[in-house]
Amino acid sequence: MSLELILLLLAGAAAGGFINGLAGFGTALLSLGIWLQIMPPWQAVAIVAAMSVVSGLQSLWLIRRDLGCGIDRLHRFLLPAILGIPIGTAVLGVVSAAALKLVIASFMLLYGAFIILRRSLPQLDQPMPAIDVLVGFLGGVLGGAASLSGPLPTMWCSVQPWTKGETSAVLRPYNVGILGIAVVVFAWQGYYSHDTLVLMAITLPATLISSQIGIAVFRRLTDRQFRWLLVWLLVAAGVLLALRELV
Repeated sequence: MSLELILLLLAGAAAGGFINGLAGFGTALLSLGIWLQIMPPWQAVAIVAAMSVVSGLQSLWLIRRDLGCGIDRLHRFLLPAILGIPIGTAVLGVVSAAALKLVIASFMLLYGAFIILRRSLPQLDQPMPAIDVLVGFLGGVLGGAASLSGPLPTMWCSVQPWTKGETSAVLRPYNVGILGIAVVVFAWQGYYSHDTLVLMAITLPATLISSQIGIAVFRRLTDRQFRWLLVWLLVAAGVLLALRELV
């Protein structure tokens, strides 16, 4: 195993772990941009899913005292998402994953541009549980079709009158749950070979350390700063996603 390979593995793990600790999503968008240069797509995606779950579980433990404020909302997102995953997998057989990713990237960019140009975030005053269910379901569909379970719930949560703790108490367990199911599916399909497990052993320490750094930054942000961070991350993720598919 070359030094260049090890450095690229660590760079992808550090980038993905940090963004996961900071915002609770985005691991794949950053890590895959590096890891797809050095390994087959199936292997890169399988490692990203596993690292996302590991770093996500760590972040859940580190913010465990804040999770209670989102527990009454989480089920409205997560349970419909579980139903949406097999539908997304079936959609993947009809529509190309590349086309789905470009549609989502375009939506993310339009949403981010709209919010930024308004120079203030819109905020909903009334709870909308039916929309929560729909967003959770569609996130599951997109997760099954293109491994993009996070962006849509993140967009929806960013316009809620919630604190950063309440937002994270929904987004983090949601993404861990969806990606945990993906890991089980990948394991059943035999993706975690001996070589893949060796690569995961190299990336794990960097993922955990960078995730803790991301959590430390998250704790220093105000509620407003965190909401704006989500918007800018969605814009950046949309650009990365579009460039990856177009290039």
